[in-house]
Amino acid sequence: MLFPSVAGIPNKPSSGLRNGLSFTQQRITLPRGQSRWDIGVTSTSPRTADRAILIPMTEVYVDHAATTPPRPEVIRAMEPYRLQVYGNPSGQHGVARRAKNALEEAREQISHLLDVAPSTVVFTSGGTESDNLAILGRALSDDGRNGVVVSAVEHEAVLEAAELCRRLGYEVEVVPVDGDGQVDPERVAAVVSQDTAVVSVMAANNETGVVQPVSEIAHAVHEVDSGVTVHCDAVQWAVSRPLPVEGVDLLTICGHKLGGPRGVGVLVVPEGVPLAPTVVGGGQELGRRSGTPDVAAAVGMAAAMTAARDDRDRFASEVGDARKRFEATVLDARPEIEITGRDVDRLVQHSHLSVPGTSNETVVINLDRAGVSASVGSSCQSGAATPSHVLTAMGWPTERSRTALRFTFGWNTTTTAADYAAKTLVGLL
Repeated sequence: MLFPSVAGIPNKPSSGLRNGLSFTQQRITLPRGQSRWDIGVTSTSPRTADRAILIPMTEVYVDHAATTPPRPEVIRAMEPYRLQVYGNPSGQHGVARRAKNALEEAREQISHLLDVAPSTVVFTSGGTESDNLAILGRALSDDGRNGVVVSAVEHEAVLEAAELCRRLGYEVEVVPVDGDGQVDPERVAAVVSQDTAVVSVMAANNETGVVQPVSEIAHAVHEVDSGVTVHCDAVQWAVSRPLPVEGVDLLTICGHKLGGPRGVGVLVVPEGVPLAPTVVGGGQELGRRSGTPDVAAAVGMAAAMTAARDDRDRFASEVGDARKRFEATVLDARPEIEITGRDVDRLVQHSHLSVPGTSNETVVINLDRAGVSASVGSSCQSGAATPSHVLTAMGWPTERSRTALRFTFGWNTTTTAADYAAKTLVGLL
């Protein structure tokens, strides 16, 4: 079933579902304080004191690279810590100790999943802060190294942190990519020296889904100088494959890309890696990141990572099948459409397309009107006047970049939903 019932919300209106997708409008009244998160369905803003909601006729969400709906087990895990275990984990009394215990249990759970020591798991506010801490914290650690190396297709959180380092006087190298958006380990190693503090290469690109040879890059870097810190942004990767941790020193993971809550992330920081805190004022999170931790969010992230691990095989198979059907339908109708990274390794949940002769902004607007939520690329860049820096780095001219569309599937995407998205897209072209 495409839209299962959650938290007592009916899974179908009075007229019933048709083919798992189409349904008539209905008004659902929620109890006060109850969250609304029907899978794949987006509501209007709350109305009246009882928060009545009008559900759209048909809606298919295929923008999971931007954010993904929380898994049911995550909601269940977090609920007690929103309502009952509300203490500040830095306190000394019983309420605070209960919060502290929950926080440390979440840290322990995540460390077990990653096969690292609990003391290396640092909770942050999300992927952006984790990336910032990795780049800026390593650069500012005052160990005499003043070099930063990043790939040209990194997330803005990495690129802008590197640019800030440049303005502070650090030497920054941006490594180019090939036409598929992949980084050559030898090109990275060629710009590394004994002055390099940190090298940052993402596990897989958030726009195209193209996978990077992270372990090979880490090995090549450490052959030049074992003292160089290698950072990997694994925000997109973590949902569908085991994490590429071999040779990596700093690792970024984000809760809401896994079916977890927003506002929480992790940076894995092994003992001995020089890292200055970039948020100061209390010394929380093992002295790496100050601020009162969000215990419920940490619990939710641990639950999401556990669920993603347990669901990985099914996810890879079923979501992979959904994407395969989606792309086959689109290409059968419009053979001139180009699939980005089709001939290289890419994540099963990503389908990045170039549709010649179209405006991607117009197509996305029309898809939305037809009930399909997709994007033109990174949610951090949508609406920007400039073309995607990722596609520019891959050699795409501006005109082609403005024909790019991103469809990304998630843990609750069905083949029925993917088929609907594909047929809707074809019908609009």
